[in-house]
Amino acid sequence: MRRGLVHVLAWSLATGAAVTLSWWGVHTVMTGTAYDPPRALPITAAGATARESKPLASSTHRAEPSKKAPDSPSATPRAGATPRASASPSSGPPASPSASGKVKSYDTDGGRAVFDIGPAYATLVSATPKAGWSMQVWKTESWIRVEYTSGADRVSVFCTWHDGPPRVEIGTY
Repeated sequence: MRRGLVHVLAWSLATGAAVTLSWWGVHTVMTGTAYDPPRALPITAAGATARESKPLASSTHRAEPSKKAPDSPSATPRAGATPRASASPSSGPPASPSASGKVKSYDTDGGRAVFDIGPAYATLVSATPKAGWSMQVWKTESWIRVEYTSGADRVSVFCTWHDGPPRVEIGTY
């Protein structure tokens, strides 16, 4: 009986040590991971126009944009845009999408990409693939690319502002 109790105690200590070591390893790896938390867009009531809807503020952190381009009007969206209240131009992006340029949505065959477009920068608000499509996002200081893929079909939404105000190009290939 005493021998069995010693074995159970030894097994319990070894299992506890293994679980603790595994948790510590995963925690250490995940602590150094950086990611953009998802941001939600407001849902307008049926029949409400974009001008009638009130913008919602976001408390998420934003990366600093490239400050190379001069101030000028933003690109025109391909699909319906959701305008937001705009503030006077400043040296960097505001803390929330509602105080920046305009939030514009681009619907494609592969999904929807939503950008917050300021006078000299843009940020990706959300990108959602349609059913049966997968998505990949690339970001730099002067452009953002969202690519939707389904089999051999690809749709790319490319927002760039390195040589002027932000503009969005949509390509299907």
